[in-house]
Amino acid sequence: MPRTLEPNGLNGSRSELAERLTAIMRIELPSLTKEIVAAIRDGIPEYARPIDGPYGRTLRSGVERALAGFVEWISSPDALPDDICYKLGWFEAYEGRQLDVLQSAYRIGAQTGWRRVMALHQRQNLAPATVSVLADALFTYMEELASSSVRGYREAKAQLNDELQAGRRRLLRLIADGAPRDLLEEHAGSARWVLPDEVTVVVLRPNAPIVRTLLDDDLLTDLDGTEPYLLVPGPLTADRRAMLELAVAESKAAAGLTVSLDRAPDSLRWARQALGLIHSEIIDDGPLTLCANHLETLWLFADAPLIDQIARRQLAALDHLTARQRERLVETLGVWLRTRGTAAQVGDELGVHPQTVRYRMRQIEHALGDDLADPDTRFATEVALRALWLRGQEPVREAHDAPVDGA
Repeated sequence: MPRTLEPNGLNGSRSELAERLTAIMRIELPSLTKEIVAAIRDGIPEYARPIDGPYGRTLRSGVERALAGFVEWISSPDALPDDICYKLGWFEAYEGRQLDVLQSAYRIGAQTGWRRVMALHQRQNLAPATVSVLADALFTYMEELASSSVRGYREAKAQLNDELQAGRRRLLRLIADGAPRDLLEEHAGSARWVLPDEVTVVVLRPNAPIVRTLLDDDLLTDLDGTEPYLLVPGPLTADRRAMLELAVAESKAAAGLTVSLDRAPDSLRWARQALGLIHSEIIDDGPLTLCANHLETLWLFADAPLIDQIARRQLAALDHLTARQRERLVETLGVWLRTRGTAAQVGDELGVHPQTVRYRMRQIEHALGDDLADPDTRFATEVALRALWLRGQEPVREAHDAPVDGA
């Protein structure tokens, strides 16, 4: 509730103010309204809109009601001020302007009003004491109106923020679901968010610690769900990466590829797959893992059970061996497929004698036969072995380097 307005001297009989000044000021109201409106439109670019448009009508109505309220208050100091300035505070918040724009309008209004008071003083031969009381009343009233606007502005901002964030979360879900662009444009307008040509989706673990105040204001976020994620307009620039790494420094996040807006569901899917691989300790780039750095790994693990089936099929010819023998041959085969190196080169990587490599390769050739000569079979085998290696299922390498029978 606004405080009771009791400027110094506006009590007791109030005869001169209540009877003479109110009559004089009511005559002045129409011209003073025009003068204040013109001064505000000239002094503040944000209000320099067509006077017959919605902004001009709102400005004129606000000035008229504020001035009428001032005259009414002089006559009846116990009357509550008009709530127009509270509503103007709301209006400024909904227009997305800073409150200092409205405060500047109040200052212009007070200065213009004071000039009119001084003109009245000369024309109406008002007593100095009366002018002093009127001046005190004017600036006290303006202070109260400004306070009312601040209250309205803050309450509107709080509600707008809740509504805006809810609208942006809806927009984010629509983008993540691959909604058509016309629907996205409809929601983007109410969410005050410009649809970009490209986006990058970043995902986090549930309840992951994140410093939200460090996030850029133009991100779309849904961080309180069971699968928290956010959307970055455009690519992950160096500045964007630094911002995200700082915000998620105590957690782990995965960034999908930068894609066109309509492919955002793909970026989200890849990022979530990468987060699963981080959880499995298959990949890890620190606080922020970029899918762009792990494309082959993402592809290999896009269907892990299918990779298991491929590995089982490609290596079935080695099933008759002991577990240890099989591990050694699989490891040797994997290095040879990856490097196509000589026995000496493969032996260097494995830490074994070249003769051991030759022995193992003869066993592999005997087991797999012509399959090693077939490009498609070699490719499938290499894919399976690469996936096993990434999972940490690579056999332990021997420490010795001498040929071993049965190696």
